[in-house]
Amino acid sequence: MSQKEKTKSLQFFGKSNYTWMLIGAALIIAGMFLMSGGKSADPNVFNESEVYSFRRITLAPIVVIAGFIVEIYAIFKKS
Repeated sequence: MSQKEKTKSLQFFGKSNYTWMLIGAALIIAGMFLMSGGKSADPNVFNESEVYSFRRITLAPIVVIAGFIVEIYAIFKKS
């Protein structure tokens, strides 16, 4: 077995796999940022409309799950 064949057999992922992994990680991070916030200036006041907004309850989890699906695709994709 030549040196070139040995290094090629040690590579688990190709360039496209790493690209998809970065896209998935970016989606997960974006979803986490969408979930953040909702802090009130007064700790005695609970702002229900901000905490339970569409962005935090529906959109952010969908974006995070999409990121995990992209990560799974990137791992199983043949290079």
